[in-house]
Amino acid sequence: MTLVDILHLIAGVLFAGAAFLVLLRILRGPSIIDRMVSSDVLVTLVMLALIADMVANHHTRSIPLVLALAGTAVLGAIAVARYVSKHDRRSDGERGALQHAPRGRD
Repeated sequence: MTLVDILHLIAGVLFAGAAFLVLLRILRGPSIIDRMVSSDVLVTLVMLALIADMVANHHTRSIPLVLALAGTAVLGAIAVARYVSKHDRRSDGERGALQHAPRGRD
């Protein structure tokens, strides 16, 4: 086993360990923002693994896949951000109506 093979093995173990930890965060949550950030990290790990494979094997065949993953991650993050902001606006509106309700005399 050469030094390069050992480095590939170490990189694979690190990518797998990071992916396992990110999957735990996705499953445990607790909020939608935590899950979204974790899924972005998972997509980033997959892209990094593909790029590491391209570097190790001296090819560029995976570039379209990496670009598609990056675009999907950006669109997913935008969609979740819009959903959360709409949900927050609704919650603020309900809280504002309750805070400005007329009070009786004490």
